[in-house]
Amino acid sequence: MFQEAIRKYNEQATQPFTPKVVLFDMDGVLYDSMPNHAKAWQRAMAEFGIHFTAEDSYATEGARGVDTVRRYAKEQLGKILTEQEAENIYQLKAQYFHEMPTTNIFDGVKDLMQKIQNSGLKIGIVTGSGQRQLINRLLDDFKNFINEAQVTTAFDVRRGKPNPEPYLMGLQKAGNFAPCEGIVVENAPLGVRAGVAAGCFTVAINSGPLPDAALLSEGANVLFDTIRTFSNSWEQFIAACNSY
Repeated sequence: MFQEAIRKYNEQATQPFTPKVVLFDMDGVLYDSMPNHAKAWQRAMAEFGIHFTAEDSYATEGARGVDTVRRYAKEQLGKILTEQEAENIYQLKAQYFHEMPTTNIFDGVKDLMQKIQNSGLKIGIVTGSGQRQLINRLLDDFKNFINEAQVTTAFDVRRGKPNPEPYLMGLQKAGNFAPCEGIVVENAPLGVRAGVAAGCFTVAINSGPLPDAALLSEGANVLFDTIRTFSNSWEQFIAACNSY
């Protein structure tokens, strides 16, 4: 399974796959937070007359929040919002999210990070979030694996996912790595598309309600149903990487 996926990646890549860093998305990969995000998005958007479903939340996950607001305001209301107007709606969404119970770290995440470190690879996190409270929690929860220099947020880029800029910035911040040295771990179609566009080997974790095809069609090299499954397969995966 893994050798075939690596072979296909190498056929399309400009340089052979030589993994040195793993870049994780945050929501839906590290934290079981997407259901709460979906509820917060629906509530905030509805207050401004925008119909926004739970499926919309998963489909747009990974993009900068202000970009999502501006897109739906234009499509449904015919309004072109300024950055500040969109930011006001996004901050309302953030307020509603933080009023909800704290979300849990997915089972298997820290085990996987420990295995990655033991394999000699570095870790980075690439999120479309611009919420300082979430970023602070991230730095506390994973302080044994990352520091702030290894985290790429909405504040670091001009264009969010699906543009490759966030993952290219993540490679740079983690240690000036080349795309062929990066493994992207994503749960969202836009994030998978961004990882693939950046030139990284992209692993999809289908932790939400979307069909597997929604992730595979964006170019994911391999797909797992949970992060725990990926963790359990890490030794087999890295052995396949080292065999090339």
